[in-house]
Amino acid sequence: MLRLIERLGPVEASAASDTLTLPFELRIRGRLKAQSDSGRELGLFLDRGPVLRSGEGLKAESGEVVRVCAAVEPVVTARVAAGLPLARLAYHLGNRHVQLALGEDDRGGWVRFPPDHVLEELAVLLGAELEHHNATFDPEPGAYNQTGGHSHGHSHSDAHDHSHEHHHAH
Repeated sequence: MLRLIERLGPVEASAASDTLTLPFELRIRGRLKAQSDSGRELGLFLDRGPVLRSGEGLKAESGEVVRVCAAVEPVVTARVAAGLPLARLAYHLGNRHVQLALGEDDRGGWVRFPPDHVLEELAVLLGAELEHHNATFDPEPGAYNQTGGHSHGHSHSDAHDHSHEHHHAH
C-alpha cells in the first residue's frame, strides 16, 4: 500500500505518478483507505482539517506524488439573478453552515450544493431555479481556511497592554 502522508497544495498533472478521484464526502477525511485511478492500494495518513481540493498533490513516504481529482457526483445548482438576489441566496444557504460551491458560467452566477430538500426549498423561496445534475463539487474553502488554518492574521509589536474582542458572525 502506498502511504500518502503530506499535502503539497496544487500540482501539475505531469508532476504526479497517479491520480485519486474522490467524492466530496471522502475528500473531507484525513484517514482513508482508497484505490488510485490506476488500481493501486492507497492509504491516506494526513492531518485533519482542510478539504482535499481537486488538483492538490499528496506526497507518499517514498516521495511519489498522487494528484487528487474531484469526482462527478449528484449536485444541485441554484441560479438566480446577479447582484443582491445572488448575494441573498448565498448568504441564506451559507447561514445553514453547509458547504457551498460558487461560480459563474455563460448563464450567470450560481450556488452549488449536495442534494438536500430543505436547502432546495429555501433556494426556491428565494427565487432560484434549480438544476439537479452530476458535476464535481469543490466548495469554497472559507476565509479562515485559505491557508489551511484558523488564524486572525494580526500581530502587534507595540509595548502597551491592550485586549481584543473578536466577533464572528455566522
